[in-house]
Amino acid sequence: MKPKTRFTLKTAREIRHLTQEEAAKRIGISTDTLGNYERGKSYPDIPVLRNIEKVYGIPYEQLIFLPLDYDKTVNMI
Repeated sequence: MKPKTRFTLKTAREIRHLTQEEAAKRIGISTDTLGNYERGKSYPDIPVLRNIEKVYGIPYEQLIFLPLDYDKTVNMI
């Protein structure tokens, strides 16, 4: 079985050619909140997650919710 491609939230947004402002409005959250999700500073609750899936057209299982430098920050501790 071929593994499914996984995307960071930022990449998923960019695939749809959306700015943070456009995506946040469609999802129903603030731009700051979306930025925090993309940086892994906070995480969406289930209703927001469902909106993200609809707006980006990507199921939850294919989204990455960790910051891109996760391995570096974990290894620093």
